Amino acid sequence: MRLIGLAVVVTLSVALLPLAVTAQSGAKLPRIGVLTGTVQPPSPRANALLAGLREFGYVDRQTVAIEWRPSGGKTERLPDLAAELVRLNVEVIVASDNPSIVAAQRVTKTIPIVMILALDPVGSRFVASLARPGGNITGLTVQSEIQGKSMQLLKEALPHVSRLAVLWDHSEPERYQGARSAQVAAEALGLRAQLMGAGSLAEIDNAFAAMARERTDAVIVHGSQTIFLNRGRIAELAMKRRLPTMGWSADTVEAGFLMSYGPNFLDLHRRAGYYVTKILRGAKPADLPVEQPTKFELVINLKTAKALGLTIPPSVLARADELIE
Repeated sequence: MRLIGLAVVVTLSVALLPLAVTAQSGAKLPRIGVLTGTVQPPSPRANALLAGLREFGYVDRQTVAIEWRPSGGKTERLPDLAAELVRLNVEVIVASDNPSIVAAQRVTKTIPIVMILALDPVGSRFVASLARPGGNITGLTVQSEIQGKSMQLLKEALPHVSRLAVLWDHSEPERYQGARSAQVAAEALGLRAQLMGAGSLAEIDNAFAAMARERTDAVIVHGSQTIFLNRGRIAELAMKRRLPTMGWSADTVEAGFLMSYGPNFLDLHRRAGYYVTKILRGAKPADLPVEQPTKFELVINLKTAKALGLTIPPSVLARADELIE
C-alpha cells in the first residue's frame, strides 16, 4: 500500500512539474481572462471558479495569472473589456453569460472561449452543436427543462397562489424563451401567469407597481446581469408588497427571495476549471462537447417565509437542499 501511494504521489508530481517549474523559474505565467458582468473575487462564484482551477494545479499568481474584467452589470462596457483581454494576449477567455460570450466572440475567432452560464448556445450561434462545438467556443450551458418542476414546487409550497408574474429582462432577448416556458408551465397547472419585462432598476420598480394593480399572488424571477445585481431590491419590493418570490439560484434566496430552484451555479463555475485546464494543456474547443447541468438545488428562506406569514409544507421542506434561517 505504501508503494502504491508513493507511485501516485510521483505521478502527480510529474504531471504538475511544468507548472511548478514555470512558477519557480520566473517565466511568464499563462494568462486566463475572465469576462463577466458581476463575478469577481471574493464572491462565491469567483471562488468556485478558482477552486475548479486549483483541482488541476492552477493557482492564481503562482502557476497562472487571472485577469478579471467585470463590467459591474453595465453590458455596454463588455466590448471594451473583451478587447482589452485580447490585447493582453490571454490564452483563454472565460465568459460568464450570454452578453459576455457575445462580446468575446466579436473580438476573437482564435482565442478559446469557455462559457459558464450560456443560454441556448446553439440558437445564439456560439456553437454549431452541443456535441460538436466546431469553433473557438465551448463550456457549459444552463439550458435545461426545469420550468415544469419549478412551477410544481411553487404550487405545492404555495397552494393558495393563482396569479403569477414572470419577471424577466427584455434587454437580453435570449431570455424570453425561458420566461415563456415558465408561463406555459404555470398555465398547465391552472395558474394565470403574466410576463413582465424589466431591463433596468426603474423598470423593475414599475413592474412591481403593475403587479400590485394586477393583484399578483407571487413572482417568478428569471436571471440576467441587471436582475442579478438588483436581486436585493427585488426582494425588498416583493416583501413590501407581500409577494412570495421564486428565483433561479441560491444567491437570490440569500438576498431575501422565498425560494429558488435551478442548476447549482457554484458547481458550474467550478466545472469551468476543467475546460480551462483541457485547453491550456492542448485541447481544442471545437473538440470539447458543451455540458448541460447535472446538479440542481432547491433552496428555501425560512426567515422570508416567516416574515410573509407563510408555512411551507413539510413535503417541500424535506426536498430542500438548503434551508436559510
